[in-house]
Amino acid sequence: MTAAVFDAAVVGGGHNGLVCAAYLAGAGLRVCVLERRGIVGGAAVTEAFHPGFRNSTASYTVGLLHPKVVRDLALASQGLRIVERPMANFLPLSDRAGDALAIGGGLAATQAAIGRHSRRDAERWPLYQAMLARVAAVVNDLRLATPPDAGGGAAALLAAWRATRRFRALDRAARRDALDLFTKSAGDLLDRWFESAPVKAALAFDAIVGHYASPYAGGSAYLLLHLVAGGVDGKPGAWGHAIGGMGAITQAMARTCAARGVAIRTDAEVARVLVKAGRAAGVELASGEVVEARRVVANVNPKLLFRRLVAPEHVPDDFRARIDGYRCASGTFRMNVALAALPSFAARPGPGPHLASGIVMAPSLAYMERAYLDARTRGWSQAPVVEMLIPSLVDDTLCAPGSHVASLFCQHVHPDLGEVLPGRTWDDARDEVADLMIGTVERFAPGFRRAVVGRSALTPLDLERDFGLVGGDIYHGAMTADQLFCARPVPGYAGYRMPLRGLYLCGAGAHPGGGVSGVPGHNAAREILRDVRRHG
Repeated sequence: MTAAVFDAAVVGGGHNGLVCAAYLAGAGLRVCVLERRGIVGGAAVTEAFHPGFRNSTASYTVGLLHPKVVRDLALASQGLRIVERPMANFLPLSDRAGDALAIGGGLAATQAAIGRHSRRDAERWPLYQAMLARVAAVVNDLRLATPPDAGGGAAALLAAWRATRRFRALDRAARRDALDLFTKSAGDLLDRWFESAPVKAALAFDAIVGHYASPYAGGSAYLLLHLVAGGVDGKPGAWGHAIGGMGAITQAMARTCAARGVAIRTDAEVARVLVKAGRAAGVELASGEVVEARRVVANVNPKLLFRRLVAPEHVPDDFRARIDGYRCASGTFRMNVALAALPSFAARPGPGPHLASGIVMAPSLAYMERAYLDARTRGWSQAPVVEMLIPSLVDDTLCAPGSHVASLFCQHVHPDLGEVLPGRTWDDARDEVADLMIGTVERFAPGFRRAVVGRSALTPLDLERDFGLVGGDIYHGAMTADQLFCARPVPGYAGYRMPLRGLYLCGAGAHPGGGVSGVPGHNAAREILRDVRRHG
């Protein structure tokens, strides 16, 4: 008996693939999800990394998950629970007691903390936050929009007018702020707003996290906006933890998919997209099995899709050239650490709410810039930027009482080590760099190294091999103005429809980009359903 043809085959069971599948199945389509690994979730998974210790393997914190996706997929009723961090960020600035900056705990507390470094900056803090909020409100409206097709006729012109209308509604000062955030470097923007190095460092971390660039790289200011345009529990800009780790998000999504009839297959690696009569007609798995479908929805990096899964003759030469030029690179070195005891920071010894925040070890913009330049010239930063979160302080499901797990998100390392260190690979440098990252935390928190009872480390190469993150890029492509909105991934194809008919992109390589938001999956499903209604 011949297997029935699916209405849609989703390639990749990461969170956007699951979101897209859930919406399509909820509209009555017959959908399958094909995931290469043995577990769905893509980079948003929770796995054991040491006996008795589990943690979020790659992505590690919640702040961009869109509330509409949470509501539409009934994720709370599927068991998802997210708790806000008790404090936003803590920056130990040296090994001297009291030499630190804490952000969070309310406006008054934050201003008081900043005022110890600069009275002027404390006064400007609420003005800066208000500026971000004004522009973020417009960006949030655009996240759920389908970008206009550059040069695509009357319909595209109308869509572009609607998009620009949101910006025209801003007053002149806010429009100038928006232009600054989309075009300037984070460093230049923050230097104009603030005078204190710690305050600028606390804000600039968002501009370099996962982004292989100096804080003074043109366009890096956009990430300051991208990462504050979300929130937790209705609080804009807040970040939190999913109880059970990031895998709790995707497992809840998978349960909704199953309830709506989606066929989810793991250990099902897609080898190529099948094409019949000039349109996508299904996929062939690495095993040789064929899965027929009326349309194929790709939740993978655009480079991976068009370099490995779609044969060159099926797309225009100009499109392939632009995909070849699509920039994917991350300076990320990701670690999970099992701890016998909590760390104690020299700048603020002992326990406290600061340990449940995002602990950023990078005291200045100059420190961050040196970290990037080191990676460009020496393979990895000699004094790296490290953010540490300790989710076990708010989530007792991850390890035994008295023990803890820490997520280390480290920058910068070179995405392709052989380019700067001929003969070296990330497979042979992994442990050396992991030791350096542990040593960096030790400098700020003496005794940390002794508390480590187990660890795992993911280099950019591991992130590409394990999760399909080309160049280790957690965003599926650089989040700069030339690769955003109607230019993501390629001008003319930002509406989730790819040049091969019946092929769609639903991952972070599509608008609005990276982060565990579910928005690309949501938007792609809407456009697919429009095509189903028009063309069947």
